[in-house]
Amino acid sequence: MKLEVVTIGTELLLGQIIDTNAAELGRALAGAGVEVVRHVSVADRPEAIRAAVAEALDRTGFVLTTGGLGPTRDDITKREVAGLLGKPLELDAAVLRALEERFQRLGRAMPAVNRTQAEVPAGATVLPNPRGTAPGLWVEDRGRVVVMLPGVPSEMRGLLAEEVLPRLAQRNPGTVVRSRTVRTTGIAESALAERVGAIEEEIAPLTLAYLPSVEGVELRVTAWGLRADDAERRLAAATTQLRERAAEHCYGEDGTDLAAVVLNQLRARKARLVVAESCTGGLVSGRITAVPGASDVFIGGVVAYDNVVKSGMLDVPPELLERHGAVSEAVVAAMAEGVQRQFAVDAAIAVTGIAGPTGGTPEKPVGTVWMAARYGSEAPRALKRIFPGDRGEIRARAAQAAIDLLRRLLAGGGHQ
Repeated sequence: MKLEVVTIGTELLLGQIIDTNAAELGRALAGAGVEVVRHVSVADRPEAIRAAVAEALDRTGFVLTTGGLGPTRDDITKREVAGLLGKPLELDAAVLRALEERFQRLGRAMPAVNRTQAEVPAGATVLPNPRGTAPGLWVEDRGRVVVMLPGVPSEMRGLLAEEVLPRLAQRNPGTVVRSRTVRTTGIAESALAERVGAIEEEIAPLTLAYLPSVEGVELRVTAWGLRADDAERRLAAATTQLRERAAEHCYGEDGTDLAAVVLNQLRARKARLVVAESCTGGLVSGRITAVPGASDVFIGGVVAYDNVVKSGMLDVPPELLERHGAVSEAVVAAMAEGVQRQFAVDAAIAVTGIAGPTGGTPEKPVGTVWMAARYGSEAPRALKRIFPGDRGEIRARAAQAAIDLLRRLLAGGGHQ
């Protein structure tokens, strides 16, 4: 199956918003065995929207749009697509009722302008959107298909997974396109590729993709057009092989969250956790508390950004700070010991570093981060990393690496 993607919004062309929807759609559709043959972005202008959709339908007969489904005057996607296909807009009572109930739950009266969001092209299938006010729409006309999704990324992503991909799968009865992902961290893509080796021939007809991010590298293996039982059997065997080759760098599959893994490790030991952060400024604590149920393990943390806080609240000796500097093995180990002692718990994580863009030196360039993990009365395990990227990326990589350091300590593994 082939289709084209049209992302709609003047803000995309002005560079005010990065078009993350296109990337999300590309990954998800490829994983579903759908080839995106072209992607274009157009402004919120009637002629631009109509031309882009018409041209895409002429080429592939299937187009997916994002954006322009809101209640304001510049949200005109639905109107233009309906006009192009010769389908009048009709008020859908069920959609209107859902909108009214949504506003009631929020304790607000529904503005009259939102009523337009209950108008749908005649014969369209409404794709319910529990995350927002704009439903998705699936319109078929003489063998051609237009799917319209909201531009808000979380809403688009939810509708894609829950409504669109299952319908695409139904268009290929008897076979499936399925993917499984092995999640790794603490190893570069090239080094991971060396570990994995030339596995592609062994797992054929499955395919393997490397997907790097600030959190690590995902190994996505995909079964294309196979029967469900055959696909599951092959995927299970392939992911087992990949986990074995990734070894200590693997922390789970598919949507596994690293912080949740660590919380489960500590929960099994009936242990509690505390965090001391400098350069990450609360990101480690944020990652941990984003996991439901974290409160039975996580006590809290200290953002010790200034040296006064490191020495005053974490008992880091001032002479260590003077002799080694805040970004050092000695100081991060003292931070871990100090915060663990202050909170009287079993486990601790500490992070200190230079996130940039200034503050680096030849000895400690921007991106230098020291982290430490401690469990029980053992000496803290400290690790130095020099992370690439801008300030946000360095901080995100540091938070991930610090959590992973504790994971490896608890698992009894190495930390190279």
